[in-house]
Amino acid sequence: MQKLLPIFFILFFFLCMNVSFAQLPKDTVIKNEEKIIDTIGVKTFNPHKATIRSAMVPGWGQVYNKKYWKVPIIYGALGTTAAVFFYNIKNYRLLKQAYIYKSDTLPGNDADIDSKFKNLSANSLKTYRNAFRQNVDYSVLFFIFFWGLNVVDATVDAQLKAFDVNDNLSLKISPGYSPMANTTGLSFVLDIHSKTNKGAK
Repeated sequence: MQKLLPIFFILFFFLCMNVSFAQLPKDTVIKNEEKIIDTIGVKTFNPHKATIRSAMVPGWGQVYNKKYWKVPIIYGALGTTAAVFFYNIKNYRLLKQAYIYKSDTLPGNDADIDSKFKNLSANSLKTYRNAFRQNVDYSVLFFIFFWGLNVVDATVDAQLKAFDVNDNLSLKISPGYSPMANTTGLSFVLDIHSKTNKGAK
């Protein structure tokens, strides 16, 4: 399980990446309830619908948000954790049965032990069984975590669609005097101009 942790973190990193593009104002008409158009014509998305869709089917919210490139990452993360779960549960059951056969007083049962575990002692089988049982729990937690992350990502992404990113936002460095500190220095000024509606006259 420890060897798979770097893979989980890499998938987590890519899933959290959010590429934001400036959206140009468009004079469009609302054709359905899913698309909301504000006063300057910037198309936004309904976060509630993105949340519900991602909770029902992983990746559906990302498709709704038109972030198609995230869908393979989501299914890669969920598919990996699901594969790890089935691998762990299979070995846990084999080790559990092998430990029962190894611990009883019937030597004939040892022939039914899986070939991978026949040479292990009862204590070793018990140790491996407990380890795989713990890994089963971890894989379930990772699966739930990535599913929840998929929902959060869709919700946040839909919220960010409403942000206006254009040349009206600028960060300036300007010298200034502070009466309280009685010193002169540099200050960072975030200049936010009012949005202009190109359709307005």
